[in-house]
Amino acid sequence: MSFRRAVRVLLPAVLLSAAVVPIGAAAQAATCSVPSLGTLTRADLPAGTSVVDCQATGRVLRVGNAGVEIPAPGHGVGIAAVSATGAEEVLQVSVSTDGRISYPQFTEHNTGSLDVTASPSACSDGAYSLTGTEWFGTKYKWYIGDGGMPGALSQSKAQAAFADVINNITGSYNDCGYTDQVSALSQYMGTTTYESDISSTTTCTTRDGESTWDAGNLSTGVLAATCWWYQPSGQATNLTVEADVRYNTTDYNFTDSPSTCTSQYDVREVGTHEAGHVFGLGHVGSGHTNLTMYTASNACDTKERTLGKGDVLGLRALY
Repeated sequence: MSFRRAVRVLLPAVLLSAAVVPIGAAAQAATCSVPSLGTLTRADLPAGTSVVDCQATGRVLRVGNAGVEIPAPGHGVGIAAVSATGAEEVLQVSVSTDGRISYPQFTEHNTGSLDVTASPSACSDGAYSLTGTEWFGTKYKWYIGDGGMPGALSQSKAQAAFADVINNITGSYNDCGYTDQVSALSQYMGTTTYESDISSTTTCTTRDGESTWDAGNLSTGVLAATCWWYQPSGQATNLTVEADVRYNTTDYNFTDSPSTCTSQYDVREVGTHEAGHVFGLGHVGSGHTNLTMYTASNACDTKERTLGKGDVLGLRALY
């Protein structure tokens, strides 16, 4: 009798040890098979994976030339770059409050023709895409860094150029006859010793709390890049909390005087494109080369300073 009683007491403990521990270990091995060193890809962290269990917070995840440091739970980050070649350099990562990673895609509307030879005029092309982020009625408060500026501009001239490109977005500047119905607002806050949180490998690093425009080194092929950080809401649109812009002055030359341009890129054309990302516009690709948010910019070109139909419609959809 005592022997039976002992078996009845010990059996649950044996089963618990045999069943629960291996299952937990197997589940972690199945969902956290990430490299211990180096950058990560979306294949290393499929959507739904816990960045907490996999100790991936702060690790760099890349797609092409675009990279981000994986944010902590309850945060999101996105990056988009305008290129000299038309290559699509975009990545957006959200981490839910319970630590699950996802990769929100830009929402495309009225994409129209995909034949690059048949791109409609700017004022007849209604294509736009949205990043799913916006400022929700709060002002975009921005600074300029205290280092070198694109086109070797002085701090004051850079401030004027950057303010102009931001106003192109918030004021719906276009030649298509569209009135300004965009409620987005901005405020220049002055210079800062902080740099934009974008590394030389075109990676969004940990945000510092200041939205900064500056110049420096980025990956070859990338003219300029924008990083934005946001709070995932679980809704169609998320609250942007910071957006930084960097021009690549290591590999490319810029000018604020396009009338005398030879092979430089226009500060204000490139800047208007980047400001579009700041306020929630994504890229449009082949077949939409006349829109501001087309993926590439050409040397000495200025047409993207002025918004097209799709650019305006995208902003109106947001604001």
